[in-house]
Amino acid sequence: MTSLLFICHGNICRSPMAEFVMKDIIHDRHADDFFHVESAAATTEELGHDIYPPVKKLLSDKNISFEPRKARLFTAKDYIAFDYILAMDYENLQDLYHLTDGDPKEKISLLLSWCGEREEIADPWYTRDFETAYADIHRSCTALFDTLYPETQR
Repeated sequence: MTSLLFICHGNICRSPMAEFVMKDIIHDRHADDFFHVESAAATTEELGHDIYPPVKKLLSDKNISFEPRKARLFTAKDYIAFDYILAMDYENLQDLYHLTDGDPKEKISLLLSWCGEREEIADPWYTRDFETAYADIHRSCTALFDTLYPETQR
């Protein structure tokens, strides 16, 4: 089983959006038995809070299932447990490199890099543009899925 952990600043907008988008893609492609997906925060600011309401609305509008949850912090145990750790932006990358002593196992990447881009997923907490964040996350998660679960395994 391949394990994926999505990381953003507070674990209330982008990373839970990516978690549930990825779970939706995995489910739609009948690959639930091949993946484990979670999300976490790089900082402590939002710990214990549920998904930000505009993200819940967006997921509902897109018919993507989600469940109530509490934002949690990335830990050293996560670095051991997860195969891929996917950051939304460069600040998250720097936080993760610091928390993992430089990513010695090379598990950490920028989510949009799976689309061949060096861009960040803009934080809709600040931009208020939840649709663009969703579009970037969806295409990145699709590329990630297609890379990790090639046609030969389907």
